Amino acid sequence: MPKRTIKETLVLILRLMLTFLKIGAFTFGGGYAMIALVEKDVVEKKKWLTEKEMIDLLAIAESTPGVIALNTATYVGQKVAGFFGALAASICVMLPSIVIIVLISGIIQQFGDNRYVRWAFLGIRAAVAALIFNAVLKMFKQVEKNVFSYILMAIALVLAALSVFNVIALDVVFILLGAAAVGLIYGIFRRGKQNHRTAADTPASSASPRQESSSPARSDEPQEKDQSSEKSEKNDSCDNQEETR
Repeated sequence: MPKRTIKETLVLILRLMLTFLKIGAFTFGGGYAMIALVEKDVVEKKKWLTEKEMIDLLAIAESTPGVIALNTATYVGQKVAGFFGALAASICVMLPSIVIIVLISGIIQQFGDNRYVRWAFLGIRAAVAALIFNAVLKMFKQVEKNVFSYILMAIALVLAALSVFNVIALDVVFILLGAAAVGLIYGIFRRGKQNHRTAADTPASSASPRQESSSPARSDEPQEKDQSSEKSEKNDSCDNQEETR
């Protein structure tokens, strides 16, 4: 995190507070619905995080204890403005929900039985599903495009679906931890394979200059022999001329 003046830090914390107040006020449908809003504000508009950092953030927020919305806000605040940024973002993302629940707690039954409210939330839930799907597509573009990633993604998707429909009792945290372990093993294996290839290519590349350097010396030997034979022939011819004289 770059060094900033006190004024710059306070301005940044204020921007964090306003951002997460808005996200907390307009997030319907749980923490996963917040992903699209965070991705749009934090990654696209303000450039506080990259797409890759956003994917890592979601993995950390899901695998640590607590609500994913709060974990996400804490992570972003810490990344942007340190401890006080994390504190401000965490408070502001929860504050709208707390205020709304306190205000409507006395008349919650009337709101729940109101058909207009039910119809409104029916549309909100559909829009939230679309926003989550949009965030998934954007994150999919950042996934490494190879067979290993596709296979691991398919396995994780099947396990998550089986967990949602109560076919198996498997928490999402264990899916993430399992994927992390498999990815670690794959990375170690791939690095070892690359090192083996590099070691195999090194002797061949080091031997070729030696062969090239030795070949000119060999090619010069016949030329030296030819020159010495020509000199001896000239000397013999000179001797013969002197004898005839």
